Amino acid sequence: MAEPHEALNALEPAAAAAALRRCCGSERWVKALLAARPFASTAALHEQALRVWSGLDVSDYLQAFSHHPQIGENLEELRKRFAATHTLSEREQAGVNNAEESTLLALREGNRAYRERFGHIFIVCATGKSASEMLALLRERLDNEPAAELAIAAAEQAKITRLRLDGLGTSGPAAR
Repeated sequence: MAEPHEALNALEPAAAAAALRRCCGSERWVKALLAARPFASTAALHEQALRVWSGLDVSDYLQAFSHHPQIGENLEELRKRFAATHTLSEREQAGVNNAEESTLLALREGNRAYRERFGHIFIVCATGKSASEMLALLRERLDNEPAAELAIAAAEQAKITRLRLDGLGTSGPAAR
C-alpha cells in the first residue's frame, strides 16, 4: 500500500485530477494541487492542500460543497449508513428504531432549513458521528451568522478533504 502522496505522484495528470476531484470538488483547488506535484511527503500534501483551501474564495467553497450529497436526500441510504450505530444510542429504549427513523427525517428537514438559511447544504465531517450527533450539530449551527457558518462549513470540508486524501494511499477509492 502506497503512501497518499506516492499514490498521487504516480498518477498521470488526468487520473490525478480525477482522484483530487473525489477529495474536493473545487476546480481551483484541484488545479493548484496538480501544479504542486510531486509531493515529498504526505505531510507536504496535507500542508499544501490546506494552504490552497485556505486561500480560496466563497465561490470555490460553494463549488466544493455542491459535490456532496445532501444529508437526508436519500433516506434509504441514511438508514443503511446508520443501521449499525443506532443501537449505540446513549439511551436505548424499546422505540429506538422509531427514534432513529425520526432522526433521519429530522436530518432531512433540518438540511432543507439549513439550505434555505445559508444557500448551501450542511457540511460536516461525518466520520465517527451518529445520526443523532449530526442532527444536534445541524440544529446548533442553524443559529450561526452566515459568514461564521461558511467558515465552519469550510473547516469541515478541509477535514473531509484530508480524510479523502489519506484514502488515496489505499487500494480502494478515497474515503467518503
